[in-house]
Amino acid sequence: MDGIINVLKPVGMTSTDVVRWLLRKTKAGKAGHIGTLDPGATGVLPICLGKATRLAEYHSDQGKSYRAEITLGITTDTQDTFGQELSRIVPIVSREQFVNTLENFLGVIEQEPPMYSAVRKNGRRLYEYARQGIDVAREKRQVEIKRLDLVEWHEEKFPRVLFDVECSKGTYIRTLCHDIGAALGCGAHMSFLLRLSAGKFTLDSTYTLEEIDQALADGDEHMLLAPEWGLTLPKASIPAYRLAAFRNGLSTGGDLVNAEVYGEQLPVQVFCEGRFIGVGNWENGCLCPNKVMG
Repeated sequence: MDGIINVLKPVGMTSTDVVRWLLRKTKAGKAGHIGTLDPGATGVLPICLGKATRLAEYHSDQGKSYRAEITLGITTDTQDTFGQELSRIVPIVSREQFVNTLENFLGVIEQEPPMYSAVRKNGRRLYEYARQGIDVAREKRQVEIKRLDLVEWHEEKFPRVLFDVECSKGTYIRTLCHDIGAALGCGAHMSFLLRLSAGKFTLDSTYTLEEIDQALADGDEHMLLAPEWGLTLPKASIPAYRLAAFRNGLSTGGDLVNAEVYGEQLPVQVFCEGRFIGVGNWENGCLCPNKVMG
C-alpha cells in the first residue's frame, strides 16, 4: 500500500500512535506523518504509507492552518491545558486590546521551543529534560504567521478566545498563545487546538480511524491518495526512453526535459508519459533523480 491517508487525529493519541495504528491495520511496511500534532490536539494528520514516505519531507515543508482557543490569565508548564498550572491572574483585557495584540504577531517572528516538545538538545528530547524538572536554554527559531483572525470572544473571569492561524511549518501554537498572554501582561495557555489544513490536505477530506478501519475491512482503498497528491513542487517530464536512466540514478539533459522551471536550485516533480516517477533536482543544467518511486 503506497500512498497517503488524510487522518482526522483524535484527541488523546500522539501522532506516532496514529502511525503505529495504521501500520498494524495496513501492513504497509513503512509509515510516517506529515507534521506532528500534540496528543491533546485534533485535526488534519496526513500519514504517508509505503513508498510515499520518501516524499514526506516535501509535504512537511508546506504551511499549516489551525483554529485555536486561548484562555487568558492562566499559565501552565506545557503551555496547554494538560500541564501543571503555574500562575493565575484575573485579566483586565478587552476584545479590542486582544485584536490589537494579535497584529503584533503577524509576519516573521521568533519563537522559543517549549520545554515539552520533541526538539533535540545535546542528543535528548526537550520533554525528557522537562520530565526531570530540568529547564535548558533553547535557541529561538524564526517562523512566519501569515494570518491571525479572531473567531469568538467569550467574556468570562478568565476569557476564552477562539482564533484562526495560518503559519509556516515549525510554528508552535501553544507558544504563540503563551507569548500573546505575556504581551497582554496576564499570561495565557492554549486550551484547544484543531488543525484545519496541512498544505493541500484539509479537514473536510479527513477520515476517522473508525472510517479507515471499516474501509480496510471492506477492501475499499478510496481514502488512499497518490504519493504525489498535494505536492506543490514545479513539474517536469522526461521522454520514455530516459525512464530507465532516471530509475538508475542517471541525469537527463535539460534540452530533453519539458519543465515548468529550469535550472533553479529547488526540487521538481518528475513525470514520464503522465505517470509520476519521483522527485529530481537541477544540477549543471541537467535533471538528476533525487527520490525514485519506481
